Amino acid sequence: MSEAPATFSESWYRVASQRLALRSTVRARRQLFRGERWIVLEDPFSNQFFRVRPEVYEFLGRLRPDRTVEEVWKECFERFPATAPGQEAVIRILAQLYHSNLLQYPMAVDAAELFRRFEKTRQREIRSRLLNIMFARFPLLDPDRFLISTLPWIGKLISPAGAVLWMAVVGWALKVAADHAPSLRDQAQSVIAPDNLFLLYTGLVIVKTLHEFGHAYFCRHFGGEVHVMGVLLMIFTPVPYMDATSAWGFRERSKRVLVGAAGMIVELFVAALATFVWAGTGVGVVHNLAYNIMLVASVSTLLFNLNPLLRFDGYYILSDLIGIPNLTQRSMQQLRMLAERHLFGLRKSEGPATSRSEAVWLSVFGSCSGIYRVFLFAGILLVIADQFLLLGLIMAAICAVVWLATPIVRLSTYLASNPSLGRHRPRAIAVTLALVSLVLVFLQFIPFPSHFRAPGVIQSRQWMELHSRTAGRVTRLLAQPGGYIKSGQPLVQMENPEIEIQLTGARAGLVEVETRIRQALHESTPNLKPLESLKSSMTKTIERLERERSDLTVRASQDGLWLIPESEGLIGRWMAKGGVIGALINTNGFQFQATILQEDGDRLFHQPPKTAEVRLSGEAGRRLGVGAIRVIPGEQRQLPSAALGWRAGGPVPTATKDNEGRQAAEPFFEVNGDVTDPAGAALLHGRAGWIRFDLPNEPLLPRWIRSLRQLLQTRYQV
Repeated sequence: MSEAPATFSESWYRVASQRLALRSTVRARRQLFRGERWIVLEDPFSNQFFRVRPEVYEFLGRLRPDRTVEEVWKECFERFPATAPGQEAVIRILAQLYHSNLLQYPMAVDAAELFRRFEKTRQREIRSRLLNIMFARFPLLDPDRFLISTLPWIGKLISPAGAVLWMAVVGWALKVAADHAPSLRDQAQSVIAPDNLFLLYTGLVIVKTLHEFGHAYFCRHFGGEVHVMGVLLMIFTPVPYMDATSAWGFRERSKRVLVGAAGMIVELFVAALATFVWAGTGVGVVHNLAYNIMLVASVSTLLFNLNPLLRFDGYYILSDLIGIPNLTQRSMQQLRMLAERHLFGLRKSEGPATSRSEAVWLSVFGSCSGIYRVFLFAGILLVIADQFLLLGLIMAAICAVVWLATPIVRLSTYLASNPSLGRHRPRAIAVTLALVSLVLVFLQFIPFPSHFRAPGVIQSRQWMELHSRTAGRVTRLLAQPGGYIKSGQPLVQMENPEIEIQLTGARAGLVEVETRIRQALHESTPNLKPLESLKSSMTKTIERLERERSDLTVRASQDGLWLIPESEGLIGRWMAKGGVIGALINTNGFQFQATILQEDGDRLFHQPPKTAEVRLSGEAGRRLGVGAIRVIPGEQRQLPSAALGWRAGGPVPTATKDNEGRQAAEPFFEVNGDVTDPAGAALLHGRAGWIRFDLPNEPLLPRWIRSLRQLLQTRYQV
C-alpha cells in the first residue's frame, strides 16, 4: 500500500512552466473499482487506456494550452487542499500520459514530437512481440462494419432467451457426452496421430474464429467498437484474433465480464453442437472433425481461456471481478516495492496498491503467474523441440536471453546505477549476493527426501490362465468359483454337437474302410496299401475328435484358487478354441510388477531404495509392504497387464497399432517386488496400483541437473 507522495518536489521546475493539455480525442468515463470511483481515460485513435483518481482528473481536466502546469496545480491545491495531488504525483502522472501519447503541446513541433513518441511506442510494441514470440499478433483488417451490419440478427442471441437456449443445449450435450464417455476416451488416444493433425488444426481454426467473433459481437452489442482483426501465432500456430479492448471503457462491470467470457460461452455452445454431430454420425471425416471441435473447445476453455494466470479471457475476468486492472504490470511493481522496502531498506519506495487487500492480491498473483509461466513455457519448448528440434533450440536460446540474461543485466544495472538506491546501494548489493549464495547452498548441499512412483499390477508368483482347448458352449460349472482347486479337478462342462456328429461319421467311415480292407484281402491285394493309409488317417481323426470331446470337460492343470471374472454370464456362452475361462492362482506368494521409466530406472540402479510400498487403485488408504525388489535387466515393451495401458484406462501410453493394448509406446524397465502383506489374496491378483520407492536423501540441484541431462539424452540424443 503506497504512502502519500510529498507535496513539493525538487524536480518541479522541469514541468512547472509547461503548457499542455489532454488530447481532444481523449474520452473520460467513470468506473467503480473495489468500491472506489476512478476515471478511465480512453484514446480511440491509439486504443490507449489510462486510469486515474477523481482528484487527479480534477487537475488533468483543468490543463489548457493557455495555462502553465504550475498555475493549474496551485488552483487545485487551493480548491482541494486535502485531496489535490502533490508535485511528485503530478510529475509521475504527466510522464505516464506523455509516454501513452495522451498529451498535446501548443507548439509547432508538437506533430514531430508526437511522431517521435509514436515511433517509440511502436518500437516498444515490436520488442514486446519479440519477447512474447510464442504469442505474436499481426493485425490485418477492420471488421467493425461487418459487425454492425450483422448485429441485428446475431444480437438476438445476446439476451435472456439466448441464455436459456445456451444452458439447455450445453446441458443436453453434457448428458450425451456422459452416455458416450468410453467412446470419447478411446478416440482421444488418436488425437495427435499424423492422419488427424489436419482435422485437429481445422477444428482449432473454426473454434477460435467463432470464439473471437463472440468477443466482438458482445462488445458491439454493449456499445463498444472493434477495429482490429488479425492472426495470432499461438505457439507458431496461426489462429484468428480480434481486439475488443474498447470494452475496458464500459462503466458496468457486468458488461466487461460478459465480453471477457463471450469467447468461452461461444466455444462451449459450439462444443455442444459438435457433440450432437459426433454422436449422430458414423466413422468418417464429419465424425472426426466434430470430435476435434469438441476437444479443442473444451480443453482450450478449461486450460487456457479460463486460466487467470495467462493473459487470456480468465485474466481479464479476474481483473474485473476483483477490481484491479493491469494485474501483471502492477503485480510486478508491487513485488519490486516489497523487495526495495523490506530487503534493501528503501522505506519510501511506493507500490501501486491502494489498500491492504489489493496489495495481497498483487503479491500473490505476481508470484503465482511468474512461476506458472516458467513451467508452462518450459513445457511448450519441450513439445516444440520434440517435433522441430532446430526451432526448439532457437526458441530456447531466445527464452534464455529473455528470462535469464536480460533480468540479470537489468538487476546488475539497477544495483550499480539506479539513483533511487542512493546510500542504500551497499546494502542492496550485499543482500542480493547473500540471497543468491543462500539459494545455491540450499539447492546444492541441503539433502531432501527423494522418491518416485511407478504404475504396476499385483500378480501371484505362480498363476495361469485357463483356456478352452476346443470350441463349445458352456453348460454348467463343475466346481464353485472362488474355491481352492486341486490339479486335475474338473471345473467347467461344455458341449459341441458338431464334434459328436463328426465323431459318429468318422467311426462309420472307419468301419467302412475296415470292411474294404477285408474284401481286398480276398479280391484285390494291390489296394491294401492305400486302404491301410486311409485307415490310419481315420483312426487319427477319431482320436483327435475323442480328445476334443474329452477337452469339453475343462480340468485344472495346477493347484490354486479358481477365479472367474464373470461367472454368472459364463453359462450358455460359446467359447472359441483358446478362449479364456478363468485363472488358477497360487495364494502362497504375490509380487508387484512395476513399469519403470528409463530416467527413473537410472535412479533405481545407482541408488537402491530404502523402502517401498504399494497402494492399489481405488484403495489409497491401504498400504502394502514390499520385500525383496528385483530389477529385470534390459528394456521391455510388453506390459505385464493390459490394465496398465491407455486402451484400458491405465497411465502407460501404448502403441497406436496394438489392438490388445499391451505394447508400450516407449521402452521401460520391469521391477518386481514381493508383497509382504497379501491380506485378501483372492482380491489382489490383477489389481493395478502404484509403487513408491523411497531413495536416499539428495540435494535438489544435482537431482535437477541429472534429470535435465537424461531428458536431453533421451529425447534429443544430446
